[in-house]
Amino acid sequence: MLSFILVPLYTTKGVLSSVAEYGEVSVIFSYFVLFNVVLAYGMETAFFRFFNKEDDKATVTGTSALSIIISSLLFFVLALLFQGQIASYIGINVKYINLVIWILLLDALAIIPFAWLRATQRPIRYAIIKILNVFINISLNLFFLLALKKLAVNSSFFEMLYIPNFEISYIFIANLIASGVALLLMLPFYARIKYVFDAKLWKSMMRYAFPVLIAGVAFSINETFDRILLKELLPPDIADTQIGMYSACYKISLFMTLFATAYRLGIEPFFFSHAKTENPQKNYAIILEFFVAMGSVILLFVVVFADVLKPIIVRSEAYWEAMWVVPIILIANFCLGIYHNLSVWYKITDKTMYGAYISIAGAVVTLAINYYFIGAYSYKASAVATLVAYALMMLLSYHYGRKYYPIPYNIKKMGLYLGLSIGLSVLSFYEFRTNYIIGISMLIVFLGIIGISEKKQLKRMLNK
Repeated sequence: MLSFILVPLYTTKGVLSSVAEYGEVSVIFSYFVLFNVVLAYGMETAFFRFFNKEDDKATVTGTSALSIIISSLLFFVLALLFQGQIASYIGINVKYINLVIWILLLDALAIIPFAWLRATQRPIRYAIIKILNVFINISLNLFFLLALKKLAVNSSFFEMLYIPNFEISYIFIANLIASGVALLLMLPFYARIKYVFDAKLWKSMMRYAFPVLIAGVAFSINETFDRILLKELLPPDIADTQIGMYSACYKISLFMTLFATAYRLGIEPFFFSHAKTENPQKNYAIILEFFVAMGSVILLFVVVFADVLKPIIVRSEAYWEAMWVVPIILIANFCLGIYHNLSVWYKITDKTMYGAYISIAGAVVTLAINYYFIGAYSYKASAVATLVAYALMMLLSYHYGRKYYPIPYNIKKMGLYLGLSIGLSVLSFYEFRTNYIIGISMLIVFLGIIGISEKKQLKRMLNK
């Protein structure tokens, strides 16, 4: 959500010096995703599983928290000691690496507290802290990138704060302060938990978590490694500019990502808490059906109005060349959302290694397509690679789920929604782009099909 909201600021003319500078920021955030996964090492998912599975929830909480604290501090010390070597190896200025290390530490220490809020069903506090984090980050970005330079002209105090050509550092300083405030607000969690480390329990949790870590690393490759490969495989004089255009237009697809993420945050604890109820598979099937129906509407709506949303989200025309990727990335993220819903089977049955296998398959596809086709097709190859990888993961999860944890999904209905929304989206964007009479007509017809098909379910929900 934060990265989505900040796109209009970063892509406004005059805020960052060039499209290439936004590309550089995007590459750094790609490494953020990878290291966030490594520092969590599947412990969040393991915490959910064992918190609902074990009777001694205090020991589960304490063991999880201590594990993350020790590993995070160890990473912090080592990363600071070798920050110069890290900067040299990945080609990023060491001053940015230093800020990134601090942010990663603060975010890692908040992993279990936030997971505990979700597991204990405290969504209001969770949402308040998360939204406050976003508010602080956005406010500081606005202050540093828009207001500070003007204030420095007439104030000696603000003049001391202002540093010319320091925009990228300001972005990460804003992130650092927001992460620090969020962790401060979660300190009551650390004050109330029982600091007991159960080595036997921890080993069991790590056996569960390790495949999740592998899957997470593979997922980070699918999600962000294309920017890193674009930087490595494209000519240096155009790489950052291509990445900047691609990353900005990629963000338009975050309408789907936001929907899928919000859905997953609420549904994942539900999956675990209802695993022992009578016939939970029926509820899981209904949940996915609604997800596909709502996701299909979002997909077609965003594609039809992509060029209306474009100047609102991506402010500068210098980025619009990459609009071609928007429908591809939207469909890809839709497939990813379906995959996350389908993945309930291996989490409930403790077969998390299958999640790793599936994600690795997706990562191999991502790396292969990017490696062989970036030279000829640039970011278009990256977009297609993302779609193929997530579609493959979705299909593999469904295939193995049928074998190990059969769920009575209504494949015909979901296939109709998915196929029709993708077909109409492709037709609308690539054949009738900006023809809103045809696009809106397609959207109305599709909404009518959904309404008729889900009439009984909608009535039941309204009656409740």
